[in-house]
Amino acid sequence: MVRRIIEWSLRNRLLVLLSIALLAGWGMYSARHMALDAIPDLSDTQVIVKTSYPGQSPQLVEDQVTFPLASALLAVPGSTAVRGFSMFGESNIYIIFKEGTDPYWARSRVLEYLSQAAARLPRGVAPTLGPDASGVGWIFEYALVDKHHRHDADTLRAVQDFFLKYELQNIPGVAEVASVGGMARQFQIEINPNRLAAYKLSLQNVAEAVRDNNLSGGGSVLEMSGAEYMVRAGGYLKTLDDFRKIAVGTDAQGVPIRLQDIANVQTGPGPRRGVTDLDGEGEVTGGIVVMRYGHNALETIERVKARLKELQAGLPAGVELAVTYDRSGLINRAIDNLRNKLLEESLVV
Repeated sequence: MVRRIIEWSLRNRLLVLLSIALLAGWGMYSARHMALDAIPDLSDTQVIVKTSYPGQSPQLVEDQVTFPLASALLAVPGSTAVRGFSMFGESNIYIIFKEGTDPYWARSRVLEYLSQAAARLPRGVAPTLGPDASGVGWIFEYALVDKHHRHDADTLRAVQDFFLKYELQNIPGVAEVASVGGMARQFQIEINPNRLAAYKLSLQNVAEAVRDNNLSGGGSVLEMSGAEYMVRAGGYLKTLDDFRKIAVGTDAQGVPIRLQDIANVQTGPGPRRGVTDLDGEGEVTGGIVVMRYGHNALETIERVKARLKELQAGLPAGVELAVTYDRSGLINRAIDNLRNKLLEESLVV
C-alpha cells in the first residue's frame, strides 16, 4: 500500500506539489485567523435567567419567581441541572446543558419555556436572559479617573452608562459592557406621612398619579388649508418642577393637591451594595467588557482599545481612561512563549 502511494506520487509530482502548496496556504490562513486566548474555556454550556422583583424579600422572591421559573425550566431539553438563587429584589437561575450543546440553541429553548411560565409570575415581573458569554468571557476592564475631582460620582456613572457603554456594545465580539462603581442618578420622591394622612391619600394614589402623568399619546390628524397636522400629547416628566406640579387629588374645597404639598422631590443616587476603588486612591466608575461565545479574544480586545482611544475626546474635561485589566498582554506572552518553544525544538531537531 505504501509502495503504491509512493509510486503514484512520483508519477504525479505536479499534483502532489500543488496539494502541498494548498495545504500550506490553508494552514497559514487558519493560523492567522484562529481564535486566540490564553485561558482555555472549560466551562459548561449555561444560560442565565435574571429576574428583577424590586423591594421584595428573598423568601417572597423564592416563592413567587424562582420556584415557578425553576420548575418550568427543569423540562428544557438537553439540560442537566437547574440552579436557582433568590436575593433581595432579584432572582438568578442557571440552566446547565450537556457538553457540546450549542449555546444559541440552548438560549432559544430557554426562551420557549420562559414564555410558557410568564403567566405564573407576578404582574410586571419580566425575566430576561443573561449575556451570551461563558465563564471566561471577562476580557477587559477600564476605569474613569477624575484626578482633580471636578465631577461627581453620578456624573461619571452617567458618562459610562449613556456614552461609553452604548459605543462599546456594538463592537463585534462584545456581548455586554457591565457598569461598576459610581452612583446611578434617579428622581426621588420622599413622602411626608403626616401630610399624606392629613389629605386622606395613600401611597398607591401617589404612585398612580406619577405613572399617569408620565405618559405621551398620539391622536389623529387635522386637515387645514390642504395640509395635515398630527395631534399628539407630550407628557414625559423631565425636570423636578414637572414632578412637583403633579396633582395627586383634591381637598374638600376642590383645590388640587400637588405632589410638592405632600413630598420632597429631589435627585439623588440609587441604593448601592458595593463600591469600586482604584489603587486605594478613592472611588471610581468603570466598565467590564464581556466577550461573546467563540469569538477571538485578542481581536475583540484590540477593537475595544481602538474604540476607547477614539472616545477619549468626548469625555468630560479632566476625566481619563485607565485600563485595569487587559488579557491581551497574557495572550501575546503565551504566543511568544509558544513561538520560542517551537523555534527551540526546531533547532534541536
